[in-house]
Amino acid sequence: MEAVAKLKNCPMSARKMRLLVDNIRGKNVNEALNICRFTNKEASEWIEKLLISAISNWEYKSNGNSAEDFQLYVKTVFSNEAGMLKRIRPAPHGRAHRVRKRSNHVTLIVENRIPLESTAVEDNSGEEAEEN
Repeated sequence: MEAVAKLKNCPMSARKMRLLVDNIRGKNVNEALNICRFTNKEASEWIEKLLISAISNWEYKSNGNSAEDFQLYVKTVFSNEAGMLKRIRPAPHGRAHRVRKRSNHVTLIVENRIPLESTAVEDNSGEEAEEN
């Protein structure tokens, strides 16, 4: 089972975000969190929060199972460009230069390596068999 977390309109260029995103792709969740905590870049704070959110989403989706028991890993993570804020900065001789403030969207998907037991399906099928 996999869980998704998305970060939209993050005020940072996608190119800077990809430097960290490429480092955590395919890693174990604990290892990815450590990379985010000890990387000295602004992107690490955003990705750490997003990774914690994805883990929480997985735990909620799996009916309260602990993420540590099922060896979660970062299956997919990518950063795409979002809209740009266009501003003007004064330049010499009465001219103006355009400043493009870039932003990005990040999508992170975590998945478990150890398969979940389908206890809920077995319980429901057993109850239906007893009723008939």
